[in-house]
Amino acid sequence: MTVTGGKGPPLLLMHGNPFNHLSWLKVAPRLATEFTVVATDLRGYGDSEKPPGGPKHINYSFRAMAQDQVEVMAALGFERFYAAGHDRGARVLHRMCLDHPQKVARAAIIDIIPQHYLYNNVTKAWATFSWHWFFNIQPYDLPERMMGADPDWFIKKKLAKTEQGLSFFDPAALADFMRCFRNPETIHAICEDYRAGASIDLEMDEVDMKAGHKIDCPLLLLWGANGGVGRNQNSMEVWPRYASDIRAGKALPSGHYVNEEAPEQTYTELRAFFRDRDLR
Repeated sequence: MTVTGGKGPPLLLMHGNPFNHLSWLKVAPRLATEFTVVATDLRGYGDSEKPPGGPKHINYSFRAMAQDQVEVMAALGFERFYAAGHDRGARVLHRMCLDHPQKVARAAIIDIIPQHYLYNNVTKAWATFSWHWFFNIQPYDLPERMMGADPDWFIKKKLAKTEQGLSFFDPAALADFMRCFRNPETIHAICEDYRAGASIDLEMDEVDMKAGHKIDCPLLLLWGANGGVGRNQNSMEVWPRYASDIRAGKALPSGHYVNEEAPEQTYTELRAFFRDRDLR
């Protein structure tokens, strides 16, 4: 599933787990007044295709997902573009910047710490807050059966991480997230995404770390001040190990779901960053 709109330089928006392109509903229309916005459903999420996981879950690696996105942009006529990603979408963007540096002119990564760092520096606070990382990677079909037993209850429970509950989600978007999550193939694909993250993706990360590969394009880091990243990690200390041109980093007044909780601030930061034209 791909939705496009607007005019101006191309800007790819990638959502997180367990969402789809509607995660950008509060931000994308305003960005579309100055950019040609492309919002996709990542492989396995929303209404996108859900292929078999393959050996080592490689078909749900961030490399495979990044390749999907590059091909979508090429099909739309964009060989070089801006990109922003939240949560799993930000991890796809991280890999895209490494594998396709000639494609991404500028990147905005929202509310993540590189998984290579997280898995090599597990803390009690992070493991407690991000419990689903360790739940989703359990062998098939333990997490699939448990999530699929009552998918509406599960997704509401997972998303209501703060005292605000689900109040900041657009009702139509939330209903569509839940519709997609009721599909057993979506649940399985999400698990395959996390299983790949704990296996084949880590192997790829190790190769890049040993070779000294970093994100080289201009990078904006945004995170929720009240989320797991904001409370338990220091982005500006960790990210220089993985990126060489960090232009700015800022905590926004939100929890993890930055796009939905702080759309005005998210829009303002993305607009300012991407208006510094690097596309020719």
